[in-house]
Amino acid sequence: SSDPEGSMPVRFADHLDVYHLVYNLLEKRPVNCPRDNGNLEIVLPDRRQGDVPGGKSPERFNYLGQRSQGIINKKLKLMMRAELHDFIDENKHRFGIDQLQSVHCFMKKYCIDSLSEDALLKDYQRWRDRVRRSSLKRPYKKK
Repeated sequence: SSDPEGSMPVRFADHLDVYHLVYNLLEKRPVNCPRDNGNLEIVLPDRRQGDVPGGKSPERFNYLGQRSQGIINKKLKLMMRAELHDFIDENKHRFGIDQLQSVHCFMKKYCIDSLSEDALLKDYQRWRDRVRRSSLKRPYKKK
């Protein structure tokens, strides 16, 4: 579920790729790095404790550096775009729903207000043209 206020922590189920990505990127907080209060709290349920071989203790391994944050950000954007493209395709081909209407529903579902419908629709169209182009365009020959 989405939380527009940002007060609820984000939870990733342990069967998702993003869960394992975040888990693998967790590290010990550097000594010279003060404790910060970020704008997003991430909860990883069913984490192995530090006393288990290969486990990471949440008390010690609870830091994501700038590089790790960038990697997670890229992964989440990729996942969002893939879901959007799949959502638009399914709505169009199975239910006959117009692309713009699908984009609108997707934005409402995830409370997206930082992007315009046109931006998401153009992203989909560029992806579709790049992935599905069946033949090359004929070159224009000036007479």
